[in-house]
Amino acid sequence: MDTDKDPAAENALGGFLRARRARLRPEDMGIPPSGRRRVPGLRREEVATLAGVSTDYYMRLEQGRERHPSRQILEAVARALQLDDEAVAHLYRVADPTTRRTRRAPRVERVAPHLRRLLDTWSDTPAFVLGPALDILARNRLASALYAGFTHSDNLLRMTFLDPAARHFHRDWDRAAESTVATLRRAAGIDPEDPRLSQLVGELSVKSADFRVLWARHDVRGKTREAKLFHHAQVGDLELHYESFTVNSAPTQQLVVYQAEPGSTSADALALLGSLSAGPVPAQDTATGAVSD
Repeated sequence: MDTDKDPAAENALGGFLRARRARLRPEDMGIPPSGRRRVPGLRREEVATLAGVSTDYYMRLEQGRERHPSRQILEAVARALQLDDEAVAHLYRVADPTTRRTRRAPRVERVAPHLRRLLDTWSDTPAFVLGPALDILARNRLASALYAGFTHSDNLLRMTFLDPAARHFHRDWDRAAESTVATLRRAAGIDPEDPRLSQLVGELSVKSADFRVLWARHDVRGKTREAKLFHHAQVGDLELHYESFTVNSAPTQQLVVYQAEPGSTSADALALLGSLSAGPVPAQDTATGAVSD
């Protein structure tokens, strides 16, 4: 998305293609030097040659004038741009105008009562439920304790880019920031007309230069599993691994569960955090349909 204003208003395909060709070095593609380049990456005609299409056709793709590229064309462009599986899937989504939906009013995401009760039973594992725009819809007591130092605690993007606590909490802030933006970019490809996502991108684009830079890169990544490095003010350093699960009863939601390696110092620190935060506090329902300050 190029405008940083409204995900529905931009040429999503063109923005993605331009960002990805800018990241490729001609020498890595076997293209000999040909004078000074005004912009980084490959030229349009070089991508067209690598994909086996005409320069005019590829230019129409980037400009949004070619509305119905075939799967064969997209496969060739994906190979030329050396896209991984996640990026290829995103390419297919943004290239297909039939996936666009009519604009609708923001909806309020809510977590089912049985899922909130399940979160409550996990007393030694931080767990929370995310909406498509990475809003934290519900969390258990230990997840609340983990993020206790944040002023913004409603959305992972807002926490990462707008809350000063993030720079101290994330031991590798750059990696955390890249990951959250890439996940949001994937969500934008799945549902570009989501008004909550448009609202969030607009807010972050105005308030965070770091977000604007990362958003323009068009990285795409879904939440699956990863190690996270944290520093908690009460218990010190933590290395936690998370798994992300789609909620079948609400496919736009994801259940995220953190755990520490058994017997590790992180497991001890997590247990200490649990004891410090012990009490009959149920999973918090933070359903949202709008950005809050």
